[in-house]
Amino acid sequence: MKKTVKILTVALLLFTLMLSLAGCELIDKYILGNTVDKAGRWEDAVYRKDTELGEGKKTVLVEVKVEDNSITFTLHTDKEMLGDALMEHNLLEGEEGAFGLYVKKVNGITADYDVDKTYWALYKNGEYSVTGVDTTPIADGEHYELVCEG
Repeated sequence: MKKTVKILTVALLLFTLMLSLAGCELIDKYILGNTVDKAGRWEDAVYRKDTELGEGKKTVLVEVKVEDNSITFTLHTDKEMLGDALMEHNLLEGEEGAFGLYVKKVNGITADYDVDKTYWALYKNGEYSVTGVDTTPIADGEHYELVCEG
């Protein structure tokens, strides 16, 4: 009888531990927002979970996609251009080129075609953007994606 109680107690403790670990993952994803492990290209990321930044009349979503992972920034801003809104929060770095800002870093993650044949592609509401981040006007409620491609 005592042996059965011990076995049931251990089994219950293991079950409780498994539920706790699963619960932490669910809490991270659905309550605290999506999170990404600090691995691969995400190792240098400034943010690795969904984050809300800024104050302003316009709210836009900027999803950063690298490899098989992504996080979303909810930006509140009064800026007119997407690049300015991203730079306002130090989420973007690049160099001025003949066609505007050549984005090399997003959220601390580097994509440099000259180094590794990758680049940052910009999508607006699911469609490839024909403008760069510094020449893309923003309006309340829009959704952008910065995708590391190559």
